[in-house]
Amino acid sequence: MTIGEKIQADIVVAMKAKDEHKLTTLRMVKSSLKSKEIDKREKLTDAEEQQILTTLIKQRKESVESFTKGGRPELAAKEQAEIGMIEGYLPKAAGEDVIREVVRGAIDTLTQDSGGTRPGPKDMGALMKVVQQRIFADGLRADGKVVSELVRAELAK
Repeated sequence: MTIGEKIQADIVVAMKAKDEHKLTTLRMVKSSLKSKEIDKREKLTDAEEQQILTTLIKQRKESVESFTKGGRPELAAKEQAEIGMIEGYLPKAAGEDVIREVVRGAIDTLTQDSGGTRPGPKDMGALMKVVQQRIFADGLRADGKVVSELVRAELAK
């Protein structure tokens, strides 16, 4: 079952339960997925659906931050609840320790591929790509900002 299908099923459940907040959140997510699907003119892949949900979560986190700064805790709490609902449809988030191990493994692999030369800061783009692919292949997800900080820290050693 794809993310879109799960969301549609949960919309029906939320309608029956008369859970208005969950219903509006799920409809917003479904609308974002459908909009992207229409733009693409074909079905979305799982990776594309996950990317859209990740973007929605990122937008919500920015809203929480601005509502908190603006002294609107009730709106920040609403956005935080939406983040929790949306995250339920994504794979489990990788912890910092798991990401660090993947980064070290990727550095070792790139070192072996380049004949023993340890990658430097100029190789960050290639390393980021390898790390993101490995995390996704493990069925996990990670915030790109956290990954880039860990990659930068490991390259600096």
